[in-house]
Amino acid sequence: MRALASLSPFDEARFLALTDDQIRDVDQFILRFSKLQDVLGARLLPSLLDYLEEPFETRPMLDKLNRLEQLGFLDSVEHWQYLREVRNRFTHDYPDDPERNAANLNLALGAADELCQLLLRLYAKLVVAHPGLELAAIGAQ
Repeated sequence: MRALASLSPFDEARFLALTDDQIRDVDQFILRFSKLQDVLGARLLPSLLDYLEEPFETRPMLDKLNRLEQLGFLDSVEHWQYLREVRNRFTHDYPDDPERNAANLNLALGAADELCQLLLRLYAKLVVAHPGLELAAIGAQ
């Protein structure tokens, strides 16, 4: 995110003018953003319910998200689904549409910051609510 900060916000012209090194930074950001969203959704959030001894292991993801919202770990299920949609935009390649690619990248930069903030909020809530839980220290990167 730091590598792309000076280039943002992106537009069609800025996207087309990216150097090879900047393209590598964009590709690395997309990969890391997608992985962060995947890990939070597929591993961390279900593990959180498991730790809280919530009987949701066989339930659909939407039920898990709703329960996490009820427990105050997620602000809203709809917003989580929006973050997932932003991630899904990168599963399709649009080589002939730099305007769309620039717009998707701008959305992902904002969503990545939100995912990082969500991770910090989850951490803070767990530290307060479960002081005996051993958590590795995290900080804003």
